[in-house]
Amino acid sequence: MAAAAAPDHLFNLRNNFYLGLYQAAINNSDLPNLSPDDAVDRDCLVYRSYIALATYQESTILSLKEWLADPAIGNNAILRLIAGIVFMHEEDYNEALKHTNAGGTMELIVDNAFFSQPICLASLFVAGSKMQEAYLIFQDFSEKYPMTGLILNGKAVCSMHMGNFDEAETLLLEALNKDAKDPETLANLVVCSLHLGKSSSRYLSSTLPICLKSPSIKGYLETLGLYDFCLVLVM
Repeated sequence: MAAAAAPDHLFNLRNNFYLGLYQAAINNSDLPNLSPDDAVDRDCLVYRSYIALATYQESTILSLKEWLADPAIGNNAILRLIAGIVFMHEEDYNEALKHTNAGGTMELIVDNAFFSQPICLASLFVAGSKMQEAYLIFQDFSEKYPMTGLILNGKAVCSMHMGNFDEAETLLLEALNKDAKDPETLANLVVCSLHLGKSSSRYLSSTLPICLKSPSIKGYLETLGLYDFCLVLVM
């Protein structure tokens, strides 16, 4: 008989993190009897939750740079992952690439960025013509866990793909009440409003300054010669 699988002591912590319940992940991270490996994973999730909430300070960045320069720990993959995320939040993309383009850390960041975005899961189901199934997955999340912006946006994207723009708008407005500066919510509201024949100027004026900070959007606008024009609009 095969041995029983070891219990996953970090299951609830991971759920909280990937559902966007960052404060809950921090508050419930004091877990007893963790193995050394689990303790490292726990700390990584907690630090990433602090980063997601933007509650780190300048001293954190200075400490990270000191640790990265230390030959004894500077090549630690978890340390490099945390550093990469912090530097990305600080829009210091050269530093982020410098410390993540080795040792598999870049793959960790890509995996996190992919699996933490509901719209990516929805996109997979679009390809398989199973949007209703994707919607039901997010509905299940909303019944089992506290409603977060990630879940609301996931349901809204599915609703829009199925032509239910009124429902999508309701979901997105609820997400907006939770975080009025969330770029994904604002961008989805622009699209939803256009399909409903409503003015999107309110959301567009809030979205543009945030989107211009994205290196991919900035690069695209620069290729079109529109970046400086858009920059003037938000000044």
